[in-house]
Amino acid sequence: MSTDSRERDRDRGEWAESVVSIRRCAAVVKGGRRFSFNALVVVGNGRGQVAWGYGKANEVPPAVEKGVKDAHKQMNRVQLKGGTIPHAVIGKFGAARVLLMPAVPGTGVIAGGAVRAVVEAAGIKDVLTKSFGSNNKLNLVKAAIDALTQLRTKEEIARLRGVAL
Repeated sequence: MSTDSRERDRDRGEWAESVVSIRRCAAVVKGGRRFSFNALVVVGNGRGQVAWGYGKANEVPPAVEKGVKDAHKQMNRVQLKGGTIPHAVIGKFGAARVLLMPAVPGTGVIAGGAVRAVVEAAGIKDVLTKSFGSNNKLNLVKAAIDALTQLRTKEEIARLRGVAL
């Protein structure tokens, strides 16, 4: 069963949540196997706020709920420039590297599953991405959010430096 068929999008008010992956873990006990599930969830409002969450439970729906609750605790603000990003950036986490590049309007989101979920949750409409190194979904999501948190606009840089544009 591919992750695309398992991917679900739900709206809770203004927050859109996307389940990136669901994994099953088995513990062998006296009566047989006891299964538990963990869910990697990306939550965003489509206007520059995005976060990831990880939930574990004995069934899938509670695992997703825990992941969403975890995501809301660590929300990140992202600098956008229209429907794209202000400049190219590389995010890193573990062995995963994610390159995000701005694109002209009409390009769409060119990204794989895990990175696509993060970018779309943040509200980015046009972007080019490439992942290098690890293809672990959790590390790719963390690397993508790392890249998005590094983004700065010209105005913000000028204000930080104390220079007039």
